[in-house]
Amino acid sequence: MTDHDRALLDFAGHRWNFDGNQADAVEREFGISVTRFWQRVNRLIDREDALAYSPVVVNRLRRIRSR
Repeated sequence: MTDHDRALLDFAGHRWNFDGNQADAVEREFGISVTRFWQRVNRLIDREDALAYSPVVVNRLRRIRSR
């Protein structure tokens, strides 16, 4: 996993309790749209190295995705 991959997972793992729009924060932080962000995160959470890096976040996101 790259540092960028880890940053995406770390950001996705935060519960969104901040003022403002998540899409704006994704754009500022990563320079991509929120749609593209979640596409990348969804690919990441299928990887074993992502699970090893952050099992709590990956398993939570997998559960959310499977609903």
